[in-house]
Parts: sequence; structure tokens; C-alpha cells
Amino acid sequence: MKKKLIAHFAIVAALFLAVSGQAQGIEFFHGTWAEAQAKAQAEGKLIFVDAFAEWCGPCKRMAAQVFPDPKAGEYFNANFICLKIDMEKEANADFATKFPVSAYPTLMFIDEKGTIAAKQVGALDVKGLLDLGKKAYAKADKSVELQKRYEAGERDPEFLYSYVAALNRSGKPSLKVVNDYLNTQKDFTTPFNLGFILEGAAEADSRVFELFMQHRAAITKMSNEKAINDKIEKACQATVRKAIEFKDPKLLDEAKAKMKAHYPEKAAEFARDADVKFAAATQDSKGYLKAMKTRQKQIGNNAARLHDLCIEMMRAFPMDVKVLKQAAKWAETAAKNGGMPEYYLTLAELQKALGDKTKARKAAEDGKKAIGEKDPMNMGQKFDYFLNGL
Repeated sequence: MKKKLIAHFAIVAALFLAVSGQAQGIEFFHGTWAEAQAKAQAEGKLIFVDAFAEWCGPCKRMAAQVFPDPKAGEYFNANFICLKIDMEKEANADFATKFPVSAYPTLMFIDEKGTIAAKQVGALDVKGLLDLGKKAYAKADKSVELQKRYEAGERDPEFLYSYVAALNRSGKPSLKVVNDYLNTQKDFTTPFNLGFILEGAAEADSRVFELFMQHRAAITKMSNEKAINDKIEKACQATVRKAIEFKDPKLLDEAKAKMKAHYPEKAAEFARDADVKFAAATQDSKGYLKAMKTRQKQIGNNAARLHDLCIEMMRAFPMDVKVLKQAAKWAETAAKNGGMPEYYLTLAELQKALGDKTKARKAAEDGKKAIGEKDPMNMGQKFDYFLNGL
């Protein structure tokens, strides 16, 4: 029964992703190629390019089935600047000349200088795309080479800065290297040391983060307020990830406290999301439900965002009755306010999970009525499948 229920939720989750776009999948950058290069250089990332043509069937399948996948989104959004380029549009002629392709889709990983790190001709499934991304990422990861030089005893300050930056870009721990360097310094106010502190403050629960905040005004003069706030948020997010890894509520509280103290404009939103992630990861259904209610107050009765919450809740606690009951209430509101057939299907799945086949059938039948003349997502077929399974 449990496997069957989870399978039903998987169908709804896949449908939700296909309909709602890339909200939880790969988020594509909407700027120009030159802007993507600048962003890649600033963030030390490769650019993932989906080189496609509008008429290409495999391109459309990847756009509908692969790019919206949450696993693809989680990995690609963290590690790459992602860009879709229609190779047959005149506006993209310069790019097409520099990076010619022979078939669609062509998937490329390109650094900020225009060097191709990896290339694949033809469509891939989610696993294939992730494997390709990891190979490209490994090629661009300079931390392994720099680690050998570090272990050989190289301690030039500029080298250490490059090593710390490479470790941070690759998601590897850098605090030991940072602290080893800072322990040799007496004056933290030099331009180089201020820049080193900014790069090294990768985690909020660290000495270097405290130095970052102590010298914030001077560091801001060298950078800008947005970059400083982004760094604070990323450092606090890293501490939340550590809290989840070690199941440590004190670290979670520290991350939220640091955000409140140093980036108050986003502190409330940050705390809500952190509480949800921590509760889901530790399978604390009571804490999760409390955090979700807090998030819902901010959302209000916006149908699309309520529907997002319901999908998230089903994934996190597919067998918890209290969580599912609350999700069903919000799904009913989303269906009434939004009127979209996929909202009714989510509601129907929740009612079925709660054992109320009568309500599940009514939600499905209401959903069928909400389908317009065109049915590009084959919702009618999905509702028929659902009703036949009741």
C-alpha cells in the first residue's frame, strides 16, 4: 500500500513540475551570452548551454521531462549558470558562429573564456544529464590540483586565496586553510586580508564570519552591499546544511540568528525556509507542519503557491495523516481559487491517500470539468487513469 501511495504521489509530482515550469527544476538565466559569461566569471562557474531549435522534438521532451526534474534543478542550479539558446534565431547568430552544432539538442558546458569543458549531441534522460554535468564539473574543479601544491608546502598568500576560492566553488570545506592563514596575520585591515576574509567566510558558524562582520564596513567599500548580503545568506545557508547533516538544532538557530542580526530584510523568509528544510530532513512532522503553517500565512490563498506547498508536503511526509489533512485543505483552496485541472488532481490524490474515495472521485470529476477545449497536458487521460484506480 505504501509503495502504491508513493507511486501515485510521484505521478502528481511529475505532473506538477511539467505544468508549473522550472520552479523546482533547472532555472535558466534570461540574459545574453555576454551577461552569462560575466555572471560565470563572477561566480566561478561553468555555463551550461542547451543549444536547441524550436522544431526539435527531443529538445521539447528534455524541456518538458528532464529540465523540470528536481534532482536536475538541485545540482545544476548550484553548480552552473544555465542558458537556453535557440540556435536558429538571428539574435544568437554570433554564438552559433563561435559554437557551431550539427544536431539538436547539443548540450555544452563552457567556461567564461569560451572553452568547452564538455559537450553532448542528442537528448539525455535525468541520470544522463546529471552524469554529464558531474563530468564537466570535475574538469573545471581546480581544487584537486591546488590541493597537491598546498600539501607540498606552498603558502604564498595569493595561492592560498586561489585555493580557498576553488574549494568554495567546488563545495568543499575551506575553513582549515582559511584559519591557518589568518592565524599568521596580525593586521586584518589590509586590502588583501579583507578580500581574503570575504572569500573565506563560507559558513556562518565560524571565526572568519565573525571577522567578516567586524570589518563589514571596510569590506563593503571594496565590494558592494548586494555582494555582502549575498555572502551572508550563502554562509547562513551553509550552516543550515551543516545543521541538517548533523541533526543539530543549535546550528539551525545560529544560522537564523546570524541572518536576523546581519541581513534582517530576508531573515523572516530565511527562517521559514530553514525550519521547513530541517524538519523535513529530520522527519519532524510536528515541526514541519508548524513551519509550513508559518509559510502559508505569508503566501495567503494564492492558488499556484498553495499548490506548490501541497506537492512539497506530499513528498516530505507521504504517510503522515496530519500533514496530509492540512495539505488537503490547502489543495481544496487552491483548486477553488485557481480552477486548474492539475490542482484538482492533487486534491484527488490527497483525498485518496486519506482514505476518502468519495471525495477523491468528486475532486477528479470536478477536475475533468475544468479541462478546456485543448488538453496539451493530456489531463483527461490522467483523470481517467486515476478514476480507474479508485
